[in-house]
Amino acid sequence: MPSFRDAAPAGGAVAPVSGARSPRTAVLLANLGTPDAPTARAVRRYLAQFLHDHRVVELSRWLWCPLLHGVILPLRSGKVARKYAAIWRPDGSPLLALSRLLAARVATALPEAEVVLAMRYGAPAIPDVLRELSARGIERVLVLPLYPQYSASTSASVLDAVTRELATWRRLPALRFVADYHDDAGWLDALAASVQAHWAAHGRGERLLMSFHGLPEVMVQRGDPYARQCEAGARALATRLGLADEAWQLTYQSRFGRQQWLKPATSATLASLGAAGCKRVDVVCPGFAVDCLETLEEISIENAAVFANAGGEALRYVPALNDAPAHADALAAIVRRELQGWLA
Repeated sequence: MPSFRDAAPAGGAVAPVSGARSPRTAVLLANLGTPDAPTARAVRRYLAQFLHDHRVVELSRWLWCPLLHGVILPLRSGKVARKYAAIWRPDGSPLLALSRLLAARVATALPEAEVVLAMRYGAPAIPDVLRELSARGIERVLVLPLYPQYSASTSASVLDAVTRELATWRRLPALRFVADYHDDAGWLDALAASVQAHWAAHGRGERLLMSFHGLPEVMVQRGDPYARQCEAGARALATRLGLADEAWQLTYQSRFGRQQWLKPATSATLASLGAAGCKRVDVVCPGFAVDCLETLEEISIENAAVFANAGGEALRYVPALNDAPAHADALAAIVRRELQGWLA
């Protein structure tokens, strides 16, 4: 079977997650990415790629690049590397290791297609994975970014990377793209079940914070639907959990730079709750498919300290869905819905 592109390199390091025999349809699961190691050098290389993306930082390159390479990377790389070192696993980065486990689960739940994993930044890189699929004769590709809520800075950036690679090919695959799944019933049910299981095992806190990754307000003002989708998903989760309005709150974490970001901020909210006499808080992060730096370090360590310093007694983080069977089944159901007409 001819390849999609003339003389497409095989990539070498990317193997299919599933064991299906020569399927012509592939599902590309894409996550954010991670440094190769918890070192300043590896983190600097990763952050340079991540923060160079115009979808992530929408500033003039003439202004941003000197600031990024002259100030931000030299100052932040070592600090961020120490954060990664605090959560690094024996099998490497939590985000990559857990994404691999999730992809394997999805592959088991979806034997009709070949399931592969790629990272928007770092390895395995999207171009390498696509070239490997080309070498194996794949004719149809569904791209599923592992971001439940759509943002131009995340989901659209994945599509940018895919189409940038495909722009160099002569023969193109049929292509489909899942923009978001923030209101998918199966995914919401899995998320609600994970919170209920956490409460059953550890008891229930006085407040449930639903902490989403932050976004500069200007992006929302320009038409990004991210905040609206976070709010809709949070409300749907609260409804499934039977929570009164005063029992939960939506917040945003991971601010960067001096721009105005979506509010309320997770850290400021936790400080206020602790100062007001709240002793036990549960935090779930519905925007993260698998646990990573932003959940394991920023929430479980950094923000737990913020809450304790303000007078709180216990911040209990509800783990991401990771490779839970219900998570894989929900994603497989989304894929099957999107692949109608491609699969027998």
